Amino acid sequence: MDRTPSKTRAALWMSGWLALMLIVAVAGREATREVNVFQLMAVRGALGFAMLYPLIHINGGFAIVKTARVHVHIARNLIHFCAQLGWFFALTLIPIGQVVAIEFTMPIWTAILAASFLGERMTAWKIVAIVLGLVGVFVIVRPAAGAINPGQLIALAAAVGFGISVAVVKSLTRTEQTLTIMFWMLVVQSLASIGPALYVWTWPPLSTWGWLAVIAFCGTFSHYCMARALLHADATVVIPMDFVRVPLTAIAGWLIYAERLDVYTVLGAAMILAGNLMNLKPTARKPARAR
Repeated sequence: MDRTPSKTRAALWMSGWLALMLIVAVAGREATREVNVFQLMAVRGALGFAMLYPLIHINGGFAIVKTARVHVHIARNLIHFCAQLGWFFALTLIPIGQVVAIEFTMPIWTAILAASFLGERMTAWKIVAIVLGLVGVFVIVRPAAGAINPGQLIALAAAVGFGISVAVVKSLTRTEQTLTIMFWMLVVQSLASIGPALYVWTWPPLSTWGWLAVIAFCGTFSHYCMARALLHADATVVIPMDFVRVPLTAIAGWLIYAERLDVYTVLGAAMILAGNLMNLKPTARKPARAR
């Protein structure tokens, strides 16, 4: 695999992540009107595996998914599974833009874990990018404006889980193929969801199957984009790029669900974009003698 450091390549792969995750948020809101979140996760895993298999076949078959780190894959995907359940459940309780905005406490946990356990440097620019992005998120959400909704707490817990998951993915990219990471994600999460899904199973309407297929495709290949981005840049560089999803989701909520889009959203979006531009600033190289 090409692991050449490149913020430009990382940003291009992250643009794919952003587009697909925006679609997942809308599709998830629509699908959970008719199906339980456990059903959603089980169908997503099964359809996602069917969609991923052609890539596995083209790249040499199941030999490519062999790994010596099965225990790491299992732990990472169980955490990610619980976080996804919380995220989809929160979509049914609070506005779509608010779910995504609260999710963006995730870079705090990712950055702390990546710096503590993966040896990544927390430069001044990275810190400023994260802080500015988070301030932008709080400007949009303004949590002090009213009582805390249980959906907000669930979304926050999901953000912690996502932060742990991303840090572990960064560790896995050092030894694993992207398709290996994707394969084990689908296997572990499908097995984790099948029992609860069968217990609450009701057949969804035909229209809902369309939303489930969209979730499976976008949910699967968004993670492919994320894993590829992490090949080319540190997690503390990649994850703050995801802040752009906050204003994009707020705009989608306004256009599709008539959710509020006001001056605070515009101001918060500007701060988030400014933080991302700072985060993409090239790191100064030390002179040879100093190195």
